[in-house]
Amino acid sequence: MPRSAKLIIAALLCASAPAYAQDNSAEPLTAAAAEAQRQLQQTFTNLTFEDFGPAPVSGPIYQAIAGGRVIYFAPESEHLLFAAIYDKNGVNLTALAQDASARKRLGAINEADALVIGPAGAPKVVEFTDPDCPYCQALERFWLSKAAEGKPVQRLVYFVSGIHPQAAAKAEHILCAPDREAAFKSIYSGAQPATLHKCRPGAEKVARDAETVRKMGISGTPTMFVEGRLISGFQQGELEAFLEAQARKGQPSP
Repeated sequence: MPRSAKLIIAALLCASAPAYAQDNSAEPLTAAAAEAQRQLQQTFTNLTFEDFGPAPVSGPIYQAIAGGRVIYFAPESEHLLFAAIYDKNGVNLTALAQDASARKRLGAINEADALVIGPAGAPKVVEFTDPDCPYCQALERFWLSKAAEGKPVQRLVYFVSGIHPQAAAKAEHILCAPDREAAFKSIYSGAQPATLHKCRPGAEKVARDAETVRKMGISGTPTMFVEGRLISGFQQGELEAFLEAQARKGQPSP
């Protein structure tokens, strides 16, 4: 059964919990479960149930956002839920909450302080990255391949320097290089310079980025904000969809 369906079941059962939480007899529980199953089947007619019964979650469920990620907490049964909640129309309410949080947090970013990579006028992506993060390096290869296909983006780059020990030094090296974009591509391709560039403006920028990371609550790399929406990790499918949508916007009207 899909994880989203399981969470919907849990939500339905929790909504009915007060009716049987203090009654240990089987009959009220069976009736509540049968009603929950009927409601779910009525809403999602394409689901086939292999099993159906009460979830271990009980009591009210609260929503929290940490590091841009939505989590749910049921204090009565002390359960954490890492999943997505959908309404009966199939709308992902968790994604909407994450997007609203992302738009709010974007106010902490000074775009003028970003390392800009990519051509002016291309779709913008706010990117938090770490030079020693393998997924960030894979993302760099992805952007290069898309640029070669004629689908470039303009990246507003901020460095996350608190995860890998050499991240800050490599970020400073990039920022102090005569050609910062070329240095970025070299480092992210795996180059290991014998001597890393150092300069006061680069060190200050790394420090400002660290403060921005703290304010934004960024806890992993890569983290991107695309059209006000948070993308955590190298989610190639989501990025492909974003680029395809941008390409459609650029097509002339028939």
